[in-house]
Amino acid sequence: MESQIAEYIPVLMLGTVATLFAFGTLLFSALVGKKGYRSGIKDTAYECGMLPDGKGSARFSIKFYLVAMLFILFDVEVVFLYPWAVVYKDMLTEHAHLIFGSMMVFLLLFLVGFVYEIKKEAFDWKS
Repeated sequence: MESQIAEYIPVLMLGTVATLFAFGTLLFSALVGKKGYRSGIKDTAYECGMLPDGKGSARFSIKFYLVAMLFILFDVEVVFLYPWAVVYKDMLTEHAHLIFGSMMVFLLLFLVGFVYEIKKEAFDWKS
């Protein structure tokens, strides 16, 4: 049991380093960024010499966000398939039905969600 916990120490170290890096760069940016001289023209939306005209951001259709979330869903599905493909050959000798069955259930649930999205016309950009 201790050997399994010891295997997570590098993951904990990586998470700690990533968190320290994120907060460290934010702190460094806040400390160094306040020291420079900033004029009023420097803080405008565009530094091209033209005054901004109109709203700063355009409105996007909700379909854009739906398709983006669906892309993330498909991307996560592929991320789950890679470890399964890596250990499939090794686990085939011990638990052939378990590993194949669990992936088929996962793919079936994914396929049900995919068919649901097609029926709801989430991929149709024209509406």
